[in-house]
Amino acid sequence: MTEPNFDKCLYFTVSKLNRTITRIAEEEFSRIGLSPTYAFLLMLVNSTPGITPTELSEKLFVTPSTITRFLDKLEGKGLVQRKGAGKRICVHPTEQSLVMQEKLDAAWDSLCPRYFELFGEEMCRELSRVAKEAAEKAK
Repeated sequence: MTEPNFDKCLYFTVSKLNRTITRIAEEEFSRIGLSPTYAFLLMLVNSTPGITPTELSEKLFVTPSTITRFLDKLEGKGLVQRKGAGKRICVHPTEQSLVMQEKLDAAWDSLCPRYFELFGEEMCRELSRVAKEAAEKAK
């Protein structure tokens, strides 16, 4: 039996790349005590006070139940507040999360240079373009 060539498998190659870029993002955001996904969610809430959980789910490409769990955790840390008006729930930043924005920005700003150093700027831009295009087709 021949050994399978996983490098020809989209799932395998994308997962392999994902582990590398995730490790870098985790290193950067761990300095402020958040995972990248929590940080991205918080950046959206800070920049869009009153955003709904549904909008967060759509922007972050995660299920509504996952957004609920993330919001529970961030609310427990005092970083967001959910306010309801009838059936509509809106998410607002707290003063603590707004103060944290500068650190969030610094971690965010450090990602591209690290990716550029590893892969080169041209490859990073092309990977981002192709990944965005593929994600749009998968909707």
